[in-house]
Amino acid sequence: MSTIQIRIDEKTKNSAKKVLDDVGMDMSSAIKVYLRQIVINKGIPFRLVTENGMTIGEEVAILNASGEARIGKNVKKVKGWSEAKSYLDSLK
Repeated sequence: MSTIQIRIDEKTKNSAKKVLDDVGMDMSSAIKVYLRQIVINKGIPFRLVTENGMTIGEEVAILNASGEARIGKNVKKVKGWSEAKSYLDSLK
């Protein structure tokens, strides 16, 4: 058996403890489950996202597209809502 020691801010620890208490799990068991899932999945067992629910890559793409739109690059001009809706539907 091996021991792992981590440092984490008090707020995160307490918030995680509350969630784990609500599901009847202690911190040590939760970390064991997490590490086992890393082994089983051969990677992080969940999608890593920002507070906005997007990956870093998705946020970068949105910021780039927003910057391009501000300068008029890659912007399709449409006449009226129906044309705009048709264009948006074509992107799906």
